[in-house]
Amino acid sequence: MSGTAISSIRARQVYTNRGNPGVEAVVTTENGAVGRAMCTSGVSVGTHEVAFAFDGGVKFRGKGVTVAARNVSEMLDPALHGMDAANQAAVDCAMLDIVAKAGCKLGGNATAAVSAAVLKAGAASLGIPLYRHIGGASAMYLPVPGVAMAAGDSRYGGGITTPGGKPTMSVMCFGFDTFADASYACWDVHTRWEERMRLRFGGTPNIRDFIPIPQGVFSCDREIWDEMTKVIVEAGYEGRVGFQMDVATDTYHNKEDDKYYGLFDCNPKTKDELFKFYLNAIKDYPFVIIEDPFNEDDYDATAALTKESGIQIVGDDLFTTNPKRVAYGVSKGAANTVLLKVNQIGTITQALEMIQYAYKFGYAVMPSDSRGEGEAIGDYAVGINAGSIRECGIGPRANRLIEIEQELGKNAKFIGARGLKGLRNQARADEYERMRG
Repeated sequence: MSGTAISSIRARQVYTNRGNPGVEAVVTTENGAVGRAMCTSGVSVGTHEVAFAFDGGVKFRGKGVTVAARNVSEMLDPALHGMDAANQAAVDCAMLDIVAKAGCKLGGNATAAVSAAVLKAGAASLGIPLYRHIGGASAMYLPVPGVAMAAGDSRYGGGITTPGGKPTMSVMCFGFDTFADASYACWDVHTRWEERMRLRFGGTPNIRDFIPIPQGVFSCDREIWDEMTKVIVEAGYEGRVGFQMDVATDTYHNKEDDKYYGLFDCNPKTKDELFKFYLNAIKDYPFVIIEDPFNEDDYDATAALTKESGIQIVGDDLFTTNPKRVAYGVSKGAANTVLLKVNQIGTITQALEMIQYAYKFGYAVMPSDSRGEGEAIGDYAVGINAGSIRECGIGPRANRLIEIEQELGKNAKFIGARGLKGLRNQARADEYERMRG
């Protein structure tokens, strides 16, 4: 193994930018390489995600993770000691065997943190970039980036459960020749949006760069989209920048009457009304991506929208990075893109298996760093040749993607709108090519 064997695994509870604490795992190999990774819970969590281990009680309002961290040090460290960090599948399989045979609940936060730390340690011990360790020589495509714009779940009264700021609005910058150029457009649009919202209601960005929209500022989301469109046009990016929306619809869904409350405006909506609303919005505004447009088990409505919308429809709570749920979605034609969150399934290997299955059946995979991946999400995206990525157009994550683009040099490829799913988005790619002459 030439020094790539695991010599120690340690874990601790850490603060995160998501509010709740996270599990940070540190894997060290015999040749001194170190892999450090963190996993935290999300704001909106699908019911089909792998269960996390929380401490309960009063401290951190029950969301402490000291037990999960202790499980790593006391159970996984001795069991995985001496295994090859460069053999990701073997390490992950051993972890899953521990969970299955012992019947213990390590927690998806514990296994996801260790799995990602092993991945990083394996790359470091081999002396290669993380994206190269993931994708080999084929890792060369830079994803279409986005930048956060608007959030705030109480703008029309709030949802049925805790929506976690959803729906959130972002813009995707696809009509550019390089990732660096697209990243600048993200910065330009977001800066202009921040200035416009500050004049409108004194808005300032929160830690994730979304502008929280207070109640009473807008009467409906169409007014927000009008403002976003103006910013894009004024910046000179019409036809090159589009809307991305994470609806997290399940948090607005009342299962008793099958209606959605507080979503997009104050009027309750049936499924049929919501379906028509989406189609009209896509017709009137430059939407390129909608995530979780219906509740997390409504494959049929999601399939119908995928067929008729012509844009990228992403399943997050719909799929939860789970190969079985993705397979069912494929059989129904529901969505055309899977949101990638390793912690939803528990290990890197399981996530990679899901990715290969999705690619085999023509689905795209869209990485998201909302569970603690940080800058490494850029390596994940390039490693799997993702066509698009949630936000990541500015800040440290963008810095890493620009660095990778520079490292790849002439081999770096940014295909813009052709990295997005949907016939309407392909038409946008054709239009951009015509614009270039």
